[in-house]
Amino acid sequence: MSSELLDALTILEKEKGISRDILIDAIEAALISAYRRNFNQAQNVRIDLNLGNGSMRVFARKEVVDEVFDPRLEISLEDAQKINPNYVVEDVVELEVTPKDFGRIAAQTAKQVVTQRVREAERGIIYSEFIDREEDIMTGIVQRQDPKFIYVSLGKIEAILPANEQMPNEHYKPHDRIKVFITKVEKTTKGPQIFVSRTHPGLLKRLFEIEVPEIYDGTVEIKSVAREAGDRSKISVHSDNPEVDPVGSCVGPRGTRVQAVVNELKGEKIDIVKWSEDPVVFVANALSPSKVLDVIVNEEEKATTVIVPDYQLSLAIGKRGQNARLAAKLTGWKIDIKAETDARESGIYPRDNEPLLTADDDFEDEDID
Repeated sequence: MSSELLDALTILEKEKGISRDILIDAIEAALISAYRRNFNQAQNVRIDLNLGNGSMRVFARKEVVDEVFDPRLEISLEDAQKINPNYVVEDVVELEVTPKDFGRIAAQTAKQVVTQRVREAERGIIYSEFIDREEDIMTGIVQRQDPKFIYVSLGKIEAILPANEQMPNEHYKPHDRIKVFITKVEKTTKGPQIFVSRTHPGLLKRLFEIEVPEIYDGTVEIKSVAREAGDRSKISVHSDNPEVDPVGSCVGPRGTRVQAVVNELKGEKIDIVKWSEDPVVFVANALSPSKVLDVIVNEEEKATTVIVPDYQLSLAIGKRGQNARLAAKLTGWKIDIKAETDARESGIYPRDNEPLLTADDDFEDEDID
């Protein structure tokens, strides 16, 4: 083994982050393969590498037996004791069998095997790195695309952005820098495969964690997210600290924090509402920006009937039912919206108790267009 190869091990360890032991094991396996293939040998052999001077020797390992059936794998007790009188049956004798021209032949075969082992080790390192980043956000660079996928460089590896994970209002061009949410990391025969998304609710959550220090340090918590990517989203937030306004923290001074998230999502509208463990309050807040007069709760069916002023009915339902749909996803409650006049005619409003809200009440939420 040349000193250049030893120097290469050091360089690979530093540049690729591959353990020197892994590389040594790869070289030993390569040399054993080379010996068996080029010298038509099938015996059990061991490679002895001297990392100090770069020398190598091949040893055949043979089991000591009373009667030899396969001389490639066995040695008689009599012959073994000629080497060392202390050998007994079932011991293993090692005999040097290094061919004279082994170095040149071995180098050719070893190069290919070592390259493969290095590639496998690199794939293992990349997989270990990215499996810990599932459900995390990364910045990538668009490389290329085909009818099914967009390929995004994450540095060491290309991630796959499927068509159904692409935002409908975005057009991706090579060299565009985009933030993506890692949804899945798979180990395949061709190496790790990373799947990313621009539509996943987790992307919205992670973006707020980046922009809002109070979320990052745990002072403010995002309780739930409902998203129709590229169009509108709702998030509910909460803080155990009564002196902290969770909605205001997410909006930021003059709306700078939420606007940064909106810009990253190419203008996606975001409603930020205050979470409450009381479904009456939570559902009312979730239907922002519409005003709510009352919320009637059916605990058994996890359903609510929401009463809104007549002029607010369209706003509460939203375009193509979007506002009500997102509110239901956000709260986890079924929501049936009724106009005040219809509710009065059916006798469900007003109730005996005082109504939850009036049309003039203020909401603790923000609607960012």
